[in-house]
Amino acid sequence: MLARSLILKTSAWGPVERMVRKSFLFKPLVRRFIAGDSLEEAIEASNATIQKGMFVSLDFLGENTKSEAEALAAKATYIRMLETIAKSSSNTPPKRVEMRHKTPGAPPLGELEATNISIKLTQCGLDQGEDFAETNYREVLWAAAERNTFVRVDMESSEYTERTVKMIQKVHQDFPNTGTVLQSYLVRTDEDVELMIQMQARVRLVKGAYLEPANVAIQDKAKVDEAYVRQAKRLLEAAFYPAIATHDEKIINELNQFVSQKGIAKESFEYQMLYGIRRDLQDKLVKDGYNVRVYIPFGDSWYPYFTRRLAERPANAFFILKSLFKG
Repeated sequence: MLARSLILKTSAWGPVERMVRKSFLFKPLVRRFIAGDSLEEAIEASNATIQKGMFVSLDFLGENTKSEAEALAAKATYIRMLETIAKSSSNTPPKRVEMRHKTPGAPPLGELEATNISIKLTQCGLDQGEDFAETNYREVLWAAAERNTFVRVDMESSEYTERTVKMIQKVHQDFPNTGTVLQSYLVRTDEDVELMIQMQARVRLVKGAYLEPANVAIQDKAKVDEAYVRQAKRLLEAAFYPAIATHDEKIINELNQFVSQKGIAKESFEYQMLYGIRRDLQDKLVKDGYNVRVYIPFGDSWYPYFTRRLAERPANAFFILKSLFKG
């Protein structure tokens, strides 16, 4: 956790960001985690991923728009993403999966989408106003519903957690084609898990990648892992098509055993992994019959996302820094 905190704090310095953006040493690593600057590059990466038997979630990178004009431009990009997905081979599922609620005998809710999108409420203009962001969010959901596509709202720093949860509560009743992300390291997450189960909203469970204070987030890695496994098991048993987002093979093995012991269908949930990380594990899970969705980010606002990925894998950052100091 110390190395992670150090990377997140250091990466916030302007000179460090400029160095990372300009240095040729970082380009291969950036390309490993980011599909490209354009939607066309992201679609190309999506098609290749789907051909390997996996599902995809496209993420247009960027947070905290500074004006209503920026937020409207982001909304337009989201809608263009949905239009492009509908026209491309990224809309063809690698296999047929019928989604069902946990209620016994409930009818299927339609086929699982091959490609969906992830959005951020601050990119929709949350800093410019709740009503403004909600209007943009609903317009995106309307465009997605017309194309039978799901829209995931990413969870941002804890400053936005309560506002995001309340927005999902308000909008989900009109647009069940949306859900959100919960971060296991937040103290509040057990309660949010129960709320989303009650709503039968689709949840993506992650450990959490922002630098948060101790009164908000668990600081000990082992305790974060413990919370993650507890919440994942609860979602697997009770939630509607949860997404278990982790690259931790030990945790995945434990959850696979749990699923087998409880008789939980592999088709009732999915594992999610990030583009460029643990491709070997992605392939293995698909081979073993699990649904796997790969989160594919794109856009030129990649720096915050990239630094969070480095913080999760400090060895990558230390290797690059060592190379830089060697000249």
